[in-house]
Amino acid sequence: MIRYLQLGVSLSPLQKWKTHLLVSSLLVPSTSSAASHLGLFSPPLLPLNRRYYRHHPLQMSSSFSPSNHDSDIASSSSSSSSTILTPPMVHKPKTKFCQSCGGQTKLVVPEGEEKLRAVCTLCNKIYYENPKMVVGCLVEHNNKVLLCRRKIEPSYGLWTLPAGYMELGESAAEGAARETLEEACAEVEVVSPFAQLDIPLIGQSYIIFHAKLKKPHFSPGPESLECALFDLHDIPYDSLAFSSVYVTLKMYADDIKNGKIKFHYCTINKRPGASPSDTQSFAVCNHLCM
Repeated sequence: MIRYLQLGVSLSPLQKWKTHLLVSSLLVPSTSSAASHLGLFSPPLLPLNRRYYRHHPLQMSSSFSPSNHDSDIASSSSSSSSTILTPPMVHKPKTKFCQSCGGQTKLVVPEGEEKLRAVCTLCNKIYYENPKMVVGCLVEHNNKVLLCRRKIEPSYGLWTLPAGYMELGESAAEGAARETLEEACAEVEVVSPFAQLDIPLIGQSYIIFHAKLKKPHFSPGPESLECALFDLHDIPYDSLAFSSVYVTLKMYADDIKNGKIKFHYCTINKRPGASPSDTQSFAVCNHLCM
């Protein structure tokens, strides 16, 4: 097939996709001994200029490029013209029964659509499943960051930013402040949006706000074992609850190093089957900041 490309033969979209996988697998073998030793997720479906996190708590280059000791996020600025190739993600709806009439649903592609939907076999109601919005705060106080150690699953006993699902009837900023009050008993002032992180595999989108304590008081809420302020050099990267927390803290530490807090957007592509607390089995792409 590569020979066909050299000869200028026109290929179908499927053939082009297979060629991309073949070339990527030859250039970036995901089963290399180094990648296996580090536990990195190096899927051939991502562009070759994407880089992956290694578990290193202190270093992150200001340009998100690898240093001698670390390999962090590759920055994809808005001026980048590279095409990001990703495989078609087939989501299988999970709705089994109709909420209106109780009838059993079946998976079909409705007329005029392109995706599988759960459709009631009795009343023909179509169910659309949408991503969930998670909101939280990166709380800064005296050049330290507030973290909570989880008292609930998943990731019991690991450290996280105060965050949770956004509720109906509240804004993202209100939800982030509420979650911080619930998990850390801390009243905060939201300063600015800091990051949006999409995780397509699990159907979640995170909005993290930069915030400050209104009063220097905090304590564990019902969902937290303890809460503490961490200097950036003391953040427990080995014991973080989620990849989204790992990425957020790395970007924040890099901004502090450069003397300017930016707004970040990125996509976190998790390895299928990876646990929520696995902070190595993922790749970061589409990173934009301003």
